[in-house]
Amino acid sequence: MRKIMNIANYLFYNTLNSFEFSLPQYWGIFDFTRFQQAVMQLADEKHKQEPKNNTMKKFYIAYLLLAASLLSGWQAALGCTGISLKSRDNGFVTARTVEWTLHDARFNRVLFVPRNKPFQASTARGANGKKWTGKFGFVSLTAYGESFGPDGMNEEGLYVGMFFMPGFTEYAMYDPEKVDQCLSVGDFMQWMLSSCATVKQVRDSLDKLIVVQVDNKAFGDIEQSFHFKIADQTGASLVIEFVNKGEKRFYEPVLGVITNGPTYDWHLINLRNYALQTGEPQKPTPEGNLGLPVQGAGLIGLPGDYASPSRFIRAIALTAAVRPLATSSDAVMEAFRVLDHFNMSLGANVSLKKIPDDIVSTTQITTACDLKHKVFYFHTMWNRMIRKIDLGSIDFSLMTETIIEDDIDKLNNISNITPIVPINEAEGVPGEDELLSATCKRKAGYVWSIAKKRCIRTFEDGSPFSEYNKMTGSANSEKVAFVVLSDDRSLAEIFFPDREVSFVLQALPESQVDIMPVVYENSLERLQIRHYRDYFHLLLKDEIMYVQGFNIENGLLYKRIPTTLSSKGTTQGAD
Repeated sequence: MRKIMNIANYLFYNTLNSFEFSLPQYWGIFDFTRFQQAVMQLADEKHKQEPKNNTMKKFYIAYLLLAASLLSGWQAALGCTGISLKSRDNGFVTARTVEWTLHDARFNRVLFVPRNKPFQASTARGANGKKWTGKFGFVSLTAYGESFGPDGMNEEGLYVGMFFMPGFTEYAMYDPEKVDQCLSVGDFMQWMLSSCATVKQVRDSLDKLIVVQVDNKAFGDIEQSFHFKIADQTGASLVIEFVNKGEKRFYEPVLGVITNGPTYDWHLINLRNYALQTGEPQKPTPEGNLGLPVQGAGLIGLPGDYASPSRFIRAIALTAAVRPLATSSDAVMEAFRVLDHFNMSLGANVSLKKIPDDIVSTTQITTACDLKHKVFYFHTMWNRMIRKIDLGSIDFSLMTETIIEDDIDKLNNISNITPIVPINEAEGVPGEDELLSATCKRKAGYVWSIAKKRCIRTFEDGSPFSEYNKMTGSANSEKVAFVVLSDDRSLAEIFFPDREVSFVLQALPESQVDIMPVVYENSLERLQIRHYRDYFHLLLKDEIMYVQGFNIENGLLYKRIPTTLSSKGTTQGAD
């Protein structure tokens, strides 16, 4: 595939150059028929110049279409968009989205690397490349369980981002005589984060490094073709690309914007096509031209598709339109707002016949790095709540290499803020002496229980389940979920320690319990409570999350589990 992409890239641009014609307006067009028509027209013009060479005409047509289809397909399917914002308090924030349409790359696994770690780079011959000892600790997203991924930031505030650029990237050939300078693309990312504090330090050291092609089947089984955006807390930024068998090219990113291929110089040329864009509301066209008044809110004609060139233009326009920002925190939140324009759904750029079944979105993770305060922010497709990692509070000289896996349960949170208005106790709703106001939250430590139909304190009315560690097979009693049974035991309500809402499970009839050990179930949320040997298990999506041993104090005693259900759905239990 890499050779095909390079051939396609070469033919696409060099053939168009031979026509002395530019087609930037056709990049990112989903209607491939229009591009085919343009290619046919260009080939006919070329054939008129060389009428005897009909074979060459067919060659141009075939390979132009091959190149266009390959490149546009990859760019649309695997896209990322990066921006940067500054604030008046000298803050500098760099942010990006990560789109991946192949499958869940597990970007939610965050790697923490300590200072003074020894590294050994890989080449095509194995782990025999450059050796170094890291000066700085850093945090990095990972992918496919590898030790590198889309983004990283070190304790000095240096940011490194990788952006997919297939068909345009070409690393150096492996030279055994220079093996001590060779690194894979993942090693290169880790070298920058562990060795440099500023963009200048990276740039000044690159002559001593050789980034070589290393195939890695674990990384989604695709070629690792990336260009890089790096930045530091001073506001300095740099785009680094590898082309022509390892030639290094450098660009200062316009407004910190970067997407995917083509190469950055192509994007800069294409940017000229949109020089007259304005955010000012458009005024009606004077009568007499087309006779049609045109009104709008600005940026009319901005490309809206998901191809890399279109996203580049759109990111430039939206970043330039950002209002003045007072603080770094303002810049972080504004960066997330700008990047909301680039969120992709799977159906938008993946065939409905090929949508993976292990991801719900193309935009799997969005990050924002406050380089001044050294704080790494992110949210994921599974959890839109923004999380942060404060590198300034970590002593990287004392920590060991650690991975924190976020979104393990892959369950989006929804906070129910519907007010609970008290009616009267006869209808099963708490009275005024319990609620005191519209909700039981007014009483410290109380929550509303759907199962009990009153305000409760979970540690008093609930049965504790301890968090289960599947790696060690042990339970963590410091993190507890509470299960509350309704008075007739037809419902089990689960209160998780990290969820604002509870989940209700229905009791299963005796006939089903006899067949399988599940006693309560919520099929929509894929939650179950089952009894197995000497334990109750609380499962989410068939994975054990919490456990409780039989006969513990305030436990779910087996004899209290419902055995049959009446026609009204209530439980006939055996006490």
